Amino acid sequence: MQIFGSLVSVFLFIIVCGFILTFLGAFFTVKQQTTAVIERFGKFNCIRQAGFNLKIPIIDKVVGRVNLKIQQLDVMIETKTKDNVFVKIKVSVQYMVMENAVYDAFYKLQNPHSQITSYVFDVVRAEVPKLRLDDVFERKDDIAIAVKGELQEAMLSYGYSIVKTLVTDIDPDEQVKHAMNRINSAEREKIAAEYEAEAERIKIVAKARAEAESKQLQGKGIADQRREIAKGLEESVKVLNGVNINSQEASSLIVVTQHYDTLSTIGSNSRSNLILLPNTPNAASDMLTNMISSFYATQNINDESKIDKYFSQKKP
Repeated sequence: MQIFGSLVSVFLFIIVCGFILTFLGAFFTVKQQTTAVIERFGKFNCIRQAGFNLKIPIIDKVVGRVNLKIQQLDVMIETKTKDNVFVKIKVSVQYMVMENAVYDAFYKLQNPHSQITSYVFDVVRAEVPKLRLDDVFERKDDIAIAVKGELQEAMLSYGYSIVKTLVTDIDPDEQVKHAMNRINSAEREKIAAEYEAEAERIKIVAKARAEAESKQLQGKGIADQRREIAKGLEESVKVLNGVNINSQEASSLIVVTQHYDTLSTIGSNSRSNLILLPNTPNAASDMLTNMISSFYATQNINDESKIDKYFSQKKP
């Protein structure tokens, strides 16, 4: 009897524990941005939202939970461009389960990742072969829009909404990247050479203009200088004529005076390398004699020319 009583006690204890566990199993919680799918005897019953929930023990069962947050799937695709360059393209798809279509998302699609990946492969391998490599980089947004349009239409019936699609990486073959870098480098060197040539041309033109202006000003200065010298000589001759010295003698005197002034100027400069020829003690006297002889010879020639002209006019 004592043994029988112990067995009854254990049996009652098990029944009580089972009852407690069953009672506690009627309560469950659902996290925020999550829904719970409830089945009754293996058949869909209802969907429970976030918070504290109740279900019938043993009869109802939580068969799954659906995440309502935005999720991201990264898909890496290798394909070929129109100019036969193989590239690896990484497409990031951001998607979420629509709250009013949890049933479709849970029961209609077993593996959403595989489904989305298949559509991304299909769209990218249809769009990229139409473009050259440079166009792929420039029109990556168009590729992303095409992927989103195709996915949105296909996944909507399964309860999924495509939030955003991004082409996050375009990686050509390593040799192609080296070739592109060489092309860019050569192009930049060409532009740099053109700018350097243009700068050199501007320098040459500016220097030529400066030299032309300098020569022009120098020539004008020499002309003004000679004009002033001529005026000074003219005034000197007039002064000498006023003291009964004729023009030829005055010119000779002025030349000799300038000769000695030049010698004085050269002698005052200790660093001068100029040599004045002739440079003898009788140089000024000889110069004056030669100049006077030249003047007289010129005058005689002019007189003879006048006489010959006069007699030629007298002949009948």
